[in-house]
Amino acid sequence: MSALAFTLLALCLVGPVPAALARARWPLRAPRAALVLWQAIALAAVLSAFSAGIAIASRLFLRNDGPGGALGLGEIHRMGWPVWSAYVVVFGLTCVVGVRFMVAIFRVAIATRRRRAHHRLLVDILDVSRCSHGAARRGELRILDVEQPLAYCLPGVRSRVVLSEGALSALGTREVTAILSHERAHLRARHDLVLEAFTAVRAAFPRFVSSATALEAVRLLIELLADDAAVRTAGPTPLARALVACASAHTPAGALAAGGPTTVLRVRRLAGQPNSRAYSVAAYLCAVTVLVVPTVALAVPWLTELQRLLSTSR
Repeated sequence: MSALAFTLLALCLVGPVPAALARARWPLRAPRAALVLWQAIALAAVLSAFSAGIAIASRLFLRNDGPGGALGLGEIHRMGWPVWSAYVVVFGLTCVVGVRFMVAIFRVAIATRRRRAHHRLLVDILDVSRCSHGAARRGELRILDVEQPLAYCLPGVRSRVVLSEGALSALGTREVTAILSHERAHLRARHDLVLEAFTAVRAAFPRFVSSATALEAVRLLIELLADDAAVRTAGPTPLARALVACASAHTPAGALAAGGPTTVLRVRRLAGQPNSRAYSVAAYLCAVTVLVVPTVALAVPWLTELQRLLSTSR
């Protein structure tokens, strides 16, 4: 029953649960807590999938006195071919998810950092801040000679915040302050690592049970968190003007941009209700529940079975 429960839980946490949460409107008023809840759901889904595989393995390879001996093939006679075959299939899928998850982590990390390193070299070469402003570069800020308003950041150990001449011309001092605060909030919180983790989780599970819902929702939430940081620095109106100005800008892969397809929603949020402490508390409690309750309810039978397996093998 532990294996079946873990399998069902994993399927729910990568299917209907993310779909329902993505349709909710309350995360707009509690983005940090909602992001924690999304992370708890993703972690619980991965742990549940691995736990299902371990529970099934402990059953399939259980040492017994029947036919099959140490290989546990005697379980075929106890469970019957249909149930035993289902166990084998689920165990195989769990192994596939584990391998895909590890491979996805490395592939996403390596590819993203390679793109950022290449783009960081380009913006360092094309930086015109010394020419146009008569001053040396200041920290991570780089300015490009581009007419279109453009603002984004390149996270990493050697991070960069990139603005265009068009953005500096179209925006006032307060708007520039707001957009810089937005991008630097991304860098301080390392929101790029959160996106990489959800990208790896999406790639790990088979396509028929996973979707881009969680990734898109998390991408919106980290933008909301950066917006909140900018509001605390410059206020909502300057930030809204800056977001509208940079809404149609093209962003390179691996960067975190101020504008984008969610600009309208974010600007409306700036003029709407403030963040809700009640929603935040409820989301944090849900996150704890998602991680703790299934572990306590489902892991105890598996631990009992594992203890029996170890005692039998002695």
